[in-house]
Amino acid sequence: MTGDAQAKAHGDASVRHELIAAIPNLRAFAVSLCGQSTLADDLVQETLVKAWANLASFTVGTNLKAWLFTILRNVYYSELRKRRREVEDADGDYAARLSTHGAQNGHMDMEDFRVALARLPDDQREALILIGASGFSYEEVAEICQCAVGTVKSRVNRARRRLMTMLGIEDEEDFGPDHATRAVIAAGPDVSARAR
Repeated sequence: MTGDAQAKAHGDASVRHELIAAIPNLRAFAVSLCGQSTLADDLVQETLVKAWANLASFTVGTNLKAWLFTILRNVYYSELRKRRREVEDADGDYAARLSTHGAQNGHMDMEDFRVALARLPDDQREALILIGASGFSYEEVAEICQCAVGTVKSRVNRARRRLMTMLGIEDEEDFGPDHATRAVIAAGPDVSARAR
């Protein structure tokens, strides 16, 4: 790309707007990959710096969001390879001591989900997050992960099944409030009025 074309790409307000608009989705994906908000912020920042520095390699008219997610994914795995020799809290004992348990069941269900999600193999978790939470199509995820569409579908299916097993979910009745709360909700407002 010539200097004029590069200047035009950098000056294109729509590209800048798309970069900014992608930040929340990039951050959510980064958190799902690394599990730490501060590290996720660093990943997003590094992604945006790399994207901006290499904007000339982006083809205008293609999927900028997928390009950014690919950069973020590559940055994450590069950092992961660098840190392999570091001793982390692999068994989660330290992290478990730092966590606080919420008073509401929904919070606990979400925590159980996060733990189960973190236990998924990286490739399955990544595919599930990109499809389920980030709204990408299977084709876009295949492009981001540099694999076949069928591979992405298989990874998502295995991730969903593994999550259901880890969370003890057998059917839709396993979602939502517990049986006692459901009974109160089903009884309607008359129960609370009689209790007064």
